[in-house]
Amino acid sequence: MPSLNITFTDEEHRELREAAERENVSLKTFVHDAVIAAASSRKRQVAEVAKRVATVSAELNRRLA
Repeated sequence: MPSLNITFTDEEHRELREAAERENVSLKTFVHDAVIAAASSRKRQVAEVAKRVATVSAELNRRLA
């Protein structure tokens, strides 16, 4: 399974570790889940913007026709 090494400052690492402890999960699980959630959110945002652009473009194209 692929893995990824990410460098954090001491402060960032401490904050992540504390957040993981609050969630009662390992640091590895917490960071993994946070990254996957962020990627999914970004994908959803891009899809929403693309849909809005397509709607506006279709309306403008109708007006120009």
